[in-house]
Amino acid sequence: MVIFQTPNPPLITWFVAMVFTHILPYGQLNFAASLISFGALFTWAWLELFQGVNTFRRVLGATVLIFIVVSRL
Repeated sequence: MVIFQTPNPPLITWFVAMVFTHILPYGQLNFAASLISFGALFTWAWLELFQGVNTFRRVLGATVLIFIVVSRL
């Protein structure tokens, strides 16, 4: 059962964008980094939900997807 593996590009993009959202002052660049962060995490969760290697990863993808969509509302 695979629980952890090397991070894929959407997770790396999410992490880098999140760092930028905490470093940049509020404004257009911060907003852009926030959108990139959301998009990357959404992409990762979507891929895990539909292409996850096992049930744990699919449930994790669904949980993260629900959480990030609800937190944006």
